[in-house]
Amino acid sequence: MDLVPKVTSFLTLVFIALSSLEPVVCIRHWQLSSQPLVDEHLVTNLPGQPDVSFKHYAGYLTVNEQSGRALFYWFYEATTHPDKKPLVLWLNGEANMLFLESPVGVGFSYSNTTSDYNILGDEFTANDAYAFLHKWFLLFPSYRSRAFYIAGESYAGKYVPELAELINDKNNDTSRYIDLKGILLGNPETSDAEDWRGMVDYAWSHAIISDETHKIIRQSCNFDSNDPWSNDDCAEAVDELLKQYKEIDIYSLYTSVCIGDSASSDDKFTQIMFTRSSKMMPRIMGGYDPCLDEYAKAFYNRPDVQKALHVSDGHHLKNWSICNTKIFVEWLESRPSVLPIYKKLITAGLRIWVYSGDTDGRVPVLSTRYSLSSLGLPITKAWRPWYHKKEVSGWFQEYEGLTFATFRGAGHAVPLFKPSDSLAFFSAFLLGESLPSVR
Repeated sequence: MDLVPKVTSFLTLVFIALSSLEPVVCIRHWQLSSQPLVDEHLVTNLPGQPDVSFKHYAGYLTVNEQSGRALFYWFYEATTHPDKKPLVLWLNGEANMLFLESPVGVGFSYSNTTSDYNILGDEFTANDAYAFLHKWFLLFPSYRSRAFYIAGESYAGKYVPELAELINDKNNDTSRYIDLKGILLGNPETSDAEDWRGMVDYAWSHAIISDETHKIIRQSCNFDSNDPWSNDDCAEAVDELLKQYKEIDIYSLYTSVCIGDSASSDDKFTQIMFTRSSKMMPRIMGGYDPCLDEYAKAFYNRPDVQKALHVSDGHHLKNWSICNTKIFVEWLESRPSVLPIYKKLITAGLRIWVYSGDTDGRVPVLSTRYSLSSLGLPITKAWRPWYHKKEVSGWFQEYEGLTFATFRGAGHAVPLFKPSDSLAFFSAFLLGESLPSVR
């Protein structure tokens, strides 16, 4: 009963941060040979959006020629000194940005072989993302030798470590070497058992469920088993938890839900039937907007937008949606825990930062704390607040090989709630600096 959409198709961010390393001669040759395709992918005008001073590119890269699998990307150069910024792949600022819709079947990404959609899973997705990266490096070769980071939120808690592990394992082949430096994970699914325990305890501690429901779940649910739902008492109590969360936004406990004729959700587990209203909730400029999904869906299905992004000719349109429920339900393979990968990547010396918005009920801060606690890492710097603009942004603790931080008052997608704090946090991660612990 995994609630986080594994296939959320919001154009998933890949932040590219570049170092000042000089590309080698053979890469320069590739750059010349790929220039025509780069020019074809240049976005010259994005309808409804203001003119910008930086370049951005969008289009398809084929990750499997035989089956015709192609992933859609959208790449933004940094506004200043793009040749001196680090490379970060955000799977779900001050850097070049590339959006990737993965796996095939979500957003604009597709396969010409329909059977591909029946075998989608974690390993399949990691392999396609890895193939995409190497195709992308051929298109933008000056980035191949730059410092590379991977970041993401939600189910990317599994995607990111899995892709990082794949890169780390294959880096023995120097011809395909990627200079992976670290990973950044926000409100991440990590370990199924600990994620469920944290979700239950968080719901109880935040008055979503009653003492009685919490007690039944704690006594009857064995989240370590392969099928905790075989116990009827457990299943009924968890259903009660989900029922209560349908009354609010599980991803943001203390903000409004989207109410109006166009309000909808493709998430079959958290779908809520709203009272129809003649008044649409006003947009909230500069803050979290519960109707954001609807705006995105309307925008990316505009003929002129799809033409500008090189996914259609403006007449034969593709149907872009927030989530693909069919793929969600039929997801073939998911690792129950990526904690063994954490240990492997820590041993490899990668920088690992994990953060949690503390008002998210879906992958709550307790889930992440339970998961990280099971690693048994020695603490190097004790729990303390971190600050941004002289205000407490959250709390953090440093371990050997890992940093964990919270964002005070942020929901599931932290940057939507705390954009300025998130940028400061992201910058500290890239620079390898500790978070500010004084006002």
